[in-house]
Amino acid sequence: MAAAKNVSDETKNEAMKVAKAIQKPGQTKEQTKLIAAGIEKGIAEYKKQHKNKARDRDKARKQDIKAKARTAKTEESETSAVASQSNAHLLPWGLLVISWIGFIGFSLMK
Repeated sequence: MAAAKNVSDETKNEAMKVAKAIQKPGQTKEQTKLIAAGIEKGIAEYKKQHKNKARDRDKARKQDIKAKARTAKTEESETSAVASQSNAHLLPWGLLVISWIGFIGFSLMK
């Protein structure tokens, strides 16, 4: 009966209404109470499953958000890496041009 203590009064009332609605002629009050208890248990189980599904959906949504944030971060780092590679590509050519200008200038000064 520990499960019955956890069930709200609203659920108990709802279960009793359903049990009385499906009550057969000649059915005793005790039988109706047993049926109501079964319905109560079913409602409690449904609510429990619904809560678990909602929790799982929330976890999946949070994981999707984290995954999107990670992919955006990696794309951003890849973009900056490509930009730094293009600048790194110009550096050797720039140094070569400067050195040739220096050699030509030095030879003209002699």
